[in-house]
Amino acid sequence: MKRINIVLVLLLTTLTTLSFAQTTGPEKGALVIVGGGAIPPDIWNRFIELAGGAANARIVVIPTAGDDSTLTATGQRTQKRLQELGVAHVTLLHTRDPKQANQEAFVKPLREATAVWFDGGRHWRLADSYLNTLAHKEFNALLSRGGVIGGTSAGATILGSFMVRGDTKGNSILVGDHTEGLGFVKNLTVDQHVLRRNRQFDLIEVIKARPALLGIGIDESTAVVVRQNTFEVLGNSFVGIYDSQQISSSAKYPSGQNSTGGPFYFLGKGQQFDILNRTVINQPAQRPNEPAK
Repeated sequence: MKRINIVLVLLLTTLTTLSFAQTTGPEKGALVIVGGGAIPPDIWNRFIELAGGAANARIVVIPTAGDDSTLTATGQRTQKRLQELGVAHVTLLHTRDPKQANQEAFVKPLREATAVWFDGGRHWRLADSYLNTLAHKEFNALLSRGGVIGGTSAGATILGSFMVRGDTKGNSILVGDHTEGLGFVKNLTVDQHVLRRNRQFDLIEVIKARPALLGIGIDESTAVVVRQNTFEVLGNSFVGIYDSQQISSSAKYPSGQNSTGGPFYFLGKGQQFDILNRTVINQPAQRPNEPAK
């Protein structure tokens, strides 16, 4: 009997650990997570569509990640782009003070919004301003009523639960003094500009040290659209997938006997991924003259 009890305890502990380690997206609403660079029309159009369409969208643009000398211009540039795409209701919202982010007057535009957009810069500034504030609560409320939250570059990384490149001393430090994101996807870390800035190997050591995390590295002009536990790739380049089992398999079978022959793999436009089970839903289209698998 004692042996059976020990086995049961071990089983329950294992199940609890597995449950804790699951990567899960928002139950309602959507996320549009962009890897930086120029944002192509198909990404903006999907964001606006998820916000209710150009005629009905009420979008709040948050430029807080930028430094003081550029954030106003950055926010106004995003506002102008959305207006050029037909969105009439675009509001800029910014503070550096979490006390202000806790005020009812400050969050009023969020309560009326169908979408929020986070511009790029340094994501620790977003964490310092909004993490665990009333504004953060309203971001989650927006998703719960079916809205969309998007962001590019630093505005992409803040959407996950664990932040890489969040150190105030510089973005070359992968794990620094700011690591907690807004957590719209649990057990996820997002890197950006991955191919453009030759960052495609950087997440490997991060995931080795934190095997519960799923890492996604998004290149410029590329996005993932997350709905519940699935995402789809949009844009012009690729998204890297960094999973601890893939990395371990690569180390165990360095000759390429794992599923892809490497510690990470890429998904392209139109491909979908199950973040809960960490599996590719659809394979890429067969190339001309490529033999069938």
